[in-house]
Amino acid sequence: MKQILITLTILSLIACSGDTTKADIALNTMQCGMCENTIEEGVKALDGVVAFDVDLEKKVGHIEYKAGMVDLSAIEKAISALGYSANNTQADAVAYESLAPCCKIGGMH
Repeated sequence: MKQILITLTILSLIACSGDTTKADIALNTMQCGMCENTIEEGVKALDGVVAFDVDLEKKVGHIEYKAGMVDLSAIEKAISALGYSANNTQADAVAYESLAPCCKIGGMH
């Protein structure tokens, strides 16, 4: 019984400590600080995301995530569902239409 408990403990520690992966995500449709906050909050809420920082000026997100829990494609889809393009994943059209005018391409011009 002790051996089983020890084995389960070791396996759970290995599963929880999983290596992290870093990537950059192009956020070309991001327009303003409100976009930045929306994307950061949405991505940080995903299970497996360790860190996420958005550079509004360069329109890029720097992410660190646990590949065993979430993959880059799922992260891109989550950003798309917020109304923004992420790398080659286009923004969800319905979500994009519900964005504030300043968050749409061309802003309020």
